Amino acid sequence: QAFVTREGVKLEIPATELVVGDLVEIKGGDRIPADLRITFAQGCKKTVAGDASETALLKFSEVLTGNVMKIRSDNRKVTEIPFNSTNKFQLSVHETDDPNDKRLLLVMKGAPERILDRCSTIMIGGKEVPLDETMKDSFQTAYMELGGLGERVLGFCHLYLPEDKYSPSYEFDTESMNFQTTDLCFVGLLSMIDPPRSTVPDAVSKCRSAGIKVIMVTGDHPITAKAIAKSVGIISAGNETVDDIATRLNIPIDEVNPRDAKAAVVNGADLKDMDSEELDEILINHSEIVFARTSPQQKLIIVEGCQRQNCTVAVTGDGVNDSPALKKADIGIAMGIAGSDAAKNAADMILLDDNFASIVTGVEEGEQTYKL
Repeated sequence: QAFVTREGVKLEIPATELVVGDLVEIKGGDRIPADLRITFAQGCKKTVAGDASETALLKFSEVLTGNVMKIRSDNRKVTEIPFNSTNKFQLSVHETDDPNDKRLLLVMKGAPERILDRCSTIMIGGKEVPLDETMKDSFQTAYMELGGLGERVLGFCHLYLPEDKYSPSYEFDTESMNFQTTDLCFVGLLSMIDPPRSTVPDAVSKCRSAGIKVIMVTGDHPITAKAIAKSVGIISAGNETVDDIATRLNIPIDEVNPRDAKAAVVNGADLKDMDSEELDEILINHSEIVFARTSPQQKLIIVEGCQRQNCTVAVTGDGVNDSPALKKADIGIAMGIAGSDAAKNAADMILLDDNFASIVTGVEEGEQTYKL
């Protein structure tokens, strides 16, 4: 059966009786024919402003659940911890619209590995079961596969807080986190792709030809960061990391000489334990470098490391916490659209279209002006 609107009248008819012009109602979870074509009416596209990941989640949620604003009003938010680059998660506590259940619901999303570490159970087929090693292995396999495609992956979990301890009048303190944030229930992964602009690979190539070394610094997982770096040419085809060499030779990573790898992917967790000399060695010995799962504070450390190599350093940033790196760089470049006021005030240049390729255009024009 299909629910349709035909000439302004809502009908329930057999799917075989559909005719051209029928508007078919499709809800999240409905089974549809593999050859069904869906056309979006002109002028009905919704524009959502904000962080790319958050806007994608909002659109996805609306497809599945309908009116997000109604869901928000029906499930009042009690408290929240916004996402930050240190915790790498966002958390909120809500009342629910279930009249028979007065428990508060804690929900959390963020870096999948951080989310999983806080969970002791997992939702399978609508039932909460213990999280065992087999399931953790399945999680790791899925995470690596999706990240290897260059997709951004988020993990989600929740917990119904015990009513006897967390009553509706309970005073939550997000600074001391005086509430349970472990032994949560893992509910799943969500993968999304934020494709680089088509102009980026050519811009990276032009930078390399002009003697400019492009270093990628991101909060994404190393697997995702590496895949994106390869797709835009920051890591050239054929250039290997230490992991690549170890895999190709089927040997342990510690048996590979790091200097044999032209490319390097450095995890922020490893960078945290490095001294200046170790960072300098990476910057000197590798021509193509990606720093992943980094914090804004580490971006400053990377800028200082590049300057120790007597390089003129330009750095991009958009967040409040990027301000120290933008100020320290020889040329701080803030994003004009996504950038915070603090980042713009700290920068020497504002990129009006948030497009990396525009930096290269600016370099080319500056070069021509200098020649004149």
